Amino acid sequence: MNTAIDATELVTLLRTRGETICVAESLTGGGLAHVITAVAGASDVFRGGVIAYSSDVKRDVLKVSQELMDTHTVVSQEVAVAMAHGAKTLTGATWAIATTGVAGPGPNGGHRAGTVWIAIEGPSHHSTQLAIDGTREVVRNATIASAISTLTRILST
Repeated sequence: MNTAIDATELVTLLRTRGETICVAESLTGGGLAHVITAVAGASDVFRGGVIAYSSDVKRDVLKVSQELMDTHTVVSQEVAVAMAHGAKTLTGATWAIATTGVAGPGPNGGHRAGTVWIAIEGPSHHSTQLAIDGTREVVRNATIASAISTLTRILST
């Protein structure tokens, strides 16, 4: 999987459809936005993003409820979906991608390293859980690649 090629395809699809994208990132720490905005012409489709690495930013900026985080933990489908919704609401984008999880090297909050949730919100909704083995860099890069390829597949169908 070539993330740069996939990101180029994603930007092209969004531009062709007249749609926009935003991101809400936790474990990817801005890497998803970086890969998308590295594509020439991304300014036509990329609205912005929030790096919500800490719970208070998830709560205060993305409006993820504290109760939701307390009940499900920040490494959950529910929080990923709420992050995507918050980013979409904040930026007015057509599509939002959110990433949350544990990059490692060790476990965090009862979740093993490599536990990841990706949520996509737009005209349709999708979420997926990943269990990635490898270093912190491998987990982050695989999450970015999966997020981009998942939305690309959605837009291609």
